Amino acid sequence: MISALWREAIEELSRRKLRTLLTLLGMIFGVGAIVAMQGVGEGSRREALKLVDSLGLHNLIVEAKSQDGDALKEARARSIGLTVADARAALDVVPSAERYAAEKRVKRWDVYSDDGHADAEISGISPDYFQLASLHLAEGRALSADDDAGLAPVAVLGHQVAHDLFPDGKPLGRLFKVNQVWLRVVGVLADRDLGQDKFEGVALGAESNRVFVPLASARARFRFQPMEDEVDRFLLRLKDPEGLAAGARVLTALLDQRHAGVGDYRLIVPQQLYRQNQKTQRIFSVVMGSIAGVSLLVGGIGIMNIMLANVLERRREIGLLRAIGARRQDIVQRFLREALVICLAGALAGLLFGALLAYAIAAFAGWQVAWAPIGVIASVLACVLIGLAFSIYPARQAAALDPIAAIRDE
Repeated sequence: MISALWREAIEELSRRKLRTLLTLLGMIFGVGAIVAMQGVGEGSRREALKLVDSLGLHNLIVEAKSQDGDALKEARARSIGLTVADARAALDVVPSAERYAAEKRVKRWDVYSDDGHADAEISGISPDYFQLASLHLAEGRALSADDDAGLAPVAVLGHQVAHDLFPDGKPLGRLFKVNQVWLRVVGVLADRDLGQDKFEGVALGAESNRVFVPLASARARFRFQPMEDEVDRFLLRLKDPEGLAAGARVLTALLDQRHAGVGDYRLIVPQQLYRQNQKTQRIFSVVMGSIAGVSLLVGGIGIMNIMLANVLERRREIGLLRAIGARRQDIVQRFLREALVICLAGALAGLLFGALLAYAIAAFAGWQVAWAPIGVIASVLACVLIGLAFSIYPARQAAALDPIAAIRDE
């Protein structure tokens, strides 16, 4: 139940509906802007974490640079390109390195089965690739070291490829053909929709439309150009994520030495990509938070204006209250209650407006929305504190009025 004092404050504000509404708008827009910014910002942070997790937060990634013509011939005069031996050397030298996984893309011109056709990418991978790339199986098994050693003609399909080649939903154990090579399906990956194909300029896997075969089998069964890199990239997993920066320096020095200083590779540190992304997000949040803060300050000034106007209009009422025994403290509390009602009403309406705004922005821009309770509570507290801070002066002015002069005021 609302106490008589609070009900009186609400009734007093309801007598001046238009003025109260105009005052509320400043608080609604201020809180709404903060809430929308937090919702979109938190959604963006979680989305970035999901994307970088697909690269592996504990990984170092080395990719071969694409070269052709004279540039490739000049590079091959000094370096044989990226190899499995580079990955093995990195495993031995880089501190806290625990495993690696290599990948080689196959140039394909046809992928089909008796029941369908697919426009899929083909990759030869080493046994630990699925684990390091955070890929999970929906059915069947992963590629094993025995498959690699025996040059087994087996494959794991991405979710989309499995559907394209085998529309009946029963791909395990069945045959399909890549170029001139027949392969047998031993597993299907779980669907993983990242929503984007790049993160901070780094291409993501698009694993749902890929076919994975053992690396040694791919090297033996498919055709490659003479000067191609043995592998297109390898992932190096470190036990200690705090050592990624130091590990990256060691790995760079190792590869520079093994490649005779030829810059035919690039090193990607997913953890640094995530930090870079979050730094950009923080700058965005500071700018948007400052704008929202200005809106709240404007709302606070609006509350001060309405309270000062109320003091002028209610001088006789204040004088009568003082004359019948009301203390200055009672007058201050009376006006602060009215200010608090405005703040709380503006904050609650601002929460609703901010949520609607966040989802509208997300729908328009294709972003994600997520909520952090602490941020939402902080925005409400900021609204209340700013409103009360701007209400103290008018409340003190009302309490300082001379009762006799206020009663005689016309």
